[in-house]
Amino acid sequence: MQPLLPLVGLSILVVDDDDDSRFYISTVLEADGATVKAVASAAMALEVLPDLQPDVLICDIAMPDEDGYALIRKVRTLKPEQGGRILAVALTAYADSEDRIQALEAGFQTHVGKPVEPEKLVAIIANLVAHYRQ
Repeated sequence: MQPLLPLVGLSILVVDDDDDSRFYISTVLEADGATVKAVASAAMALEVLPDLQPDVLICDIAMPDEDGYALIRKVRTLKPEQGGRILAVALTAYADSEDRIQALEAGFQTHVGKPVEPEKLVAIIANLVAHYRQ
């Protein structure tokens, strides 16, 4: 039996330069029980990650200054206690198979195309966390 709020107890860092996308993703995840911190850039994500220690990172790929690929590569160089092993989801409009491969090679555990249905996003995150906690 699935819990009523499948993301209860999870801390999630959302990185997206688009205000509407950050609001939408945060609202969806919070409605399903997650605690969400949303930031607008890769630099801000790297700043809050070590202290926040979220369970999951959800990151847009196409961002100005530094894209999601660069961010996850930097995250993966961090020590585990700094967030270097965080579960990471690429959530992006770049959704073909080449983009998926590039996201996985960069260090994301999964790649999700935008737009995504709220239920699907929640299920992807819940399943990802359940898989890696086993």
